[in-house]
Amino acid sequence: HGAAELDEIGTEVLPRRTPAPAWLPTVKGEEGDFCLRSSDCAAGLCCARHFWSKICKPVLREGQVCTRHRRKGTHGLEIFQRCQCAEGLACRLQREHGPADASRLHTCQRH
Repeated sequence: HGAAELDEIGTEVLPRRTPAPAWLPTVKGEEGDFCLRSSDCAAGLCCARHFWSKICKPVLREGQVCTRHRRKGTHGLEIFQRCQCAEGLACRLQREHGPADASRLHTCQRH
């Protein structure tokens, strides 16, 4: 009987982790705000490394320079990460009208 009473008291003393109430507005991070994951950022932004922290950065639009990773896992090594290309776009080698391999630049382009 006494042990059950102690358990009851013990659980009331410890702070409980409860989810935020539904009525509490969930504010998404704006560009430049610190984040842990992309879901922390507002629409059109992703969470990417900037120096040794992570901030909300804009998702890349058509024609913007993007990063193409040759090997899996190299994305984590960058200190200035870029977001992915927006939906419907792919990161491809920029087409130049000069000599082949003149530019190794990748840009977001339509599929």
